[in-house]
Amino acid sequence: MSTQSRLGRRLIQLYVGLALYGASSALLVEASLGLEPWNVLHQGLAELTGLSIGVVSIIVGAAVLLLWIPLRQRPGLGTVSNVFVVGIAMDATLAAVPEVHGFAVRIPLMLTGILLNGVATGLYIAASFGPGPRDGLMTGLHRRTGRSIRLMRTAVEVAVVVTGFALGGTIGVGTVLYAVSIGPLAQLFLRVFAVSPASDGSTVVAAGQPRGAILRP
Repeated sequence: MSTQSRLGRRLIQLYVGLALYGASSALLVEASLGLEPWNVLHQGLAELTGLSIGVVSIIVGAAVLLLWIPLRQRPGLGTVSNVFVVGIAMDATLAAVPEVHGFAVRIPLMLTGILLNGVATGLYIAASFGPGPRDGLMTGLHRRTGRSIRLMRTAVEVAVVVTGFALGGTIGVGTVLYAVSIGPLAQLFLRVFAVSPASDGSTVVAAGQPRGAILRP
């Protein structure tokens, strides 16, 4: 694959992945069976402020990005794009999808949202344009404190879930199922969507998970 073709594929993967991430998160909102950790916070803040969850996601993403400055993290194209594209796609999907009722619809909607979230995660991480602002916060804390990424991620996400739930965000079976399934799903789709190196023209598309990748944009 030529350098130009590889760059084009990476850009497509980035923006399709981010848009799909926002859409999949919206499906979880519609299912009302539990959200991803950060969206519990976003939903709680949306309830408090009257803003849409997508707008809140953009504001929180921008605020988290400011925390990168003391942590000496450098944003990439994917980082900045993440702030805006996910929130816009989330609100657009919520506007387009009708309100659903009954577990016969809500459960499949939840499962679809989680699966699509795994696909989206594989797409945008494999594009290698930089981590999302929330992931960068965790890796920055890891570097500054010397604590493991797992510990930093757990501490941050427990804090946002507790805060979001206190503000009215939704937690439930979807939150738990997302937590246990997103890792394996993301690992699978990282391999599916990995872009082969341009230097040797290899047809191998998966050389392994990007170093230090974690699973929230």
